[in-house]
Formats: sequence, C-alpha cells, structure tokens
Amino acid sequence: MSMITERPVSDPAGQTPVRAAAEAPAGSRDLRAIVAAYVSLTKPRIVELLLVTTVPAMMLAHGGMPSLWLVAVVLVGGSLAAGAASVLNCYIDRDIDQLMRRTKRRPLPAHTVTPRNALIFGLVLAAVSITLMAAFTNLLAAGLTLAAIVYYDLVYTLWLKRTTAANTFWGGACGAAPVLIGWAAVTGSLSPVAWALFAVVFFWQMPHFYPLAMKYKDDYARAGIPMLPVVASVRRVNAEILLFAWLTVLTSLAPWALGLSPVYGVPTLVVGAIFLVEAHKLAGRARRGEAVKPMRLFHWSTTYLTIVFAVAALDALI
Repeated sequence: MSMITERPVSDPAGQTPVRAAAEAPAGSRDLRAIVAAYVSLTKPRIVELLLVTTVPAMMLAHGGMPSLWLVAVVLVGGSLAAGAASVLNCYIDRDIDQLMRRTKRRPLPAHTVTPRNALIFGLVLAAVSITLMAAFTNLLAAGLTLAAIVYYDLVYTLWLKRTTAANTFWGGACGAAPVLIGWAAVTGSLSPVAWALFAVVFFWQMPHFYPLAMKYKDDYARAGIPMLPVVASVRRVNAEILLFAWLTVLTSLAPWALGLSPVYGVPTLVVGAIFLVEAHKLAGRARRGEAVKPMRLFHWSTTYLTIVFAVAALDALI
C-alpha cells in the first residue's frame, strides 16, 4: 500500500486551498526494488558476455548478417536461457551465497526474493526460452539450449562446483554453449568452425575465472567450495592459467586455418599475444612474491574475447 502525504497550498488566485503530493508513492519505489532484485538474479553482465559470442557465430554460420528476425529470436531466447540458468544457480547456491562477502547481498541471502519465487521465476524463464527456440529456430538449437541450462544448474552448480577443484574446467561447456546454439539456429547443424569457436570460449574460461577465484579465495574457502586457488598452491594455479591461456590463443587461430581471412586472423594473433603477456606477468609477480593483481588478467581476458568475436563478425561481413 502506498502512502501520499498532502499539504494545503493556494491556487494561482490565492483564494482556494488545494492539495499537493509531498512525496512520490512508496509503492512505486518498492516495485522498482523488487524488479531490480529479479533482474539481478539473472546476472545481466554474464548474459551480455554470452551474447557477445552468439551473434558473431551466427554471422559466420550465415556468411554475413542473418535475418534480423532470427537474430532477435536467438538474442531474446538466449538471454532468457542464460538468465534462467543464473536464477536457478542463485536458488541452488543460496546456502553458500550467504557465507561469502561477494554474494551475501544477492536477493536470496538478502531475503529480497523468496527461494520459492526465485525457483518459479527461473523455471518460467527456462520454459519460455526453450519454447521460443523450438518454435522459431530448430530442434537442435532448442535442444542445446535445454542441455546448457540443465548442465549448468544440475551438473555444474549442484555437483561439480561443490565436489571437485576441476569444476571450472568441466563447467566450461556451459559458457561456450551459446556459440553452438547461435550456429545451430542458423544452419541446423554444427561445423568444424563452430566447434573451434566453442573451444576458444571453453579454454578461455580458466584464465578468465581463476584470477577472480584468486581474489575471492577466502570467500570460497569460507563457503567450503573447492575452487582451484583454495585447494592448490599459487604455483599450480598459475601453471593452469598459463596452460589454458596458451590453449585459448592457439585454438583461436584454428578458425583462420579453417577458412577465415586475415581480417580475423591478424587481430586475433595480436590480442592473443597481449593476453599471453598478461598471463605470464601474473605468474611472474606470484613467483617473485609481489602483489599478484589478478583482476588485471580478469579484465583483459574479457577484452580479449570481445575483440576476437568482434573481428570474427567483421570477417563474416567482409
């Protein structure tokens, strides 16, 4: 219920008192807060990053720009699917989120949204996304969408994340799935280039996420989550970062070998070299006992992936 406080004021002629609202309805503020809480459950920044890989994959599959209708359907369906996976992730992880400083202000541990409502919201988003993909793309794209949601929430979040230090590796398929979904939506099949781009995103997730896990190592330890930086030495973590950074860059050159032009290949080679330099700098700082500054690599890895897929889109247009 909203409350409006009114006060008497005079009309322009200075004769008849009238009433004016002193403040906006509290209910409108409450509604905005509730909407914001539900939106935050979908983790919009993750949705953005996933869509960065989807559209270029569709453009390469089509050999140019696909129909705007198809792009819109895949963007909406993909956003809803990624949002659904994130909401269900928040529902499953509500017990550990309240133990971590980084996540304790999320809507569920903060009691802004009830677990039941979050579960219903996530399932509705998932159903709508899969229905959209099945109705307006094809069964392969819809099946991959369903598989990505199920794998992320039931296999990764509920099982792998809590039981093995290799959780980031085995969970990497979820983050790379939008590449395959976008490609399948256009062609109804998957080509070697699609799988090569999938591998780029798959390998990229380790040098992208491990620095973040290094920064929040104590949080994960407090929650009992065996992320690699929690259970392994700094030397082991940096070794894996370097291994997967090299695999990411080498794999990113595979689409060039499979037929993409230098428009894709040359910029990818340049940003890949910078990515590797940053990864080696991180390892070097750790080896010398200096401040590691892991977020430098985390942020650069995002820039790297964005550039690689942007030039892939440019290659498709040219």
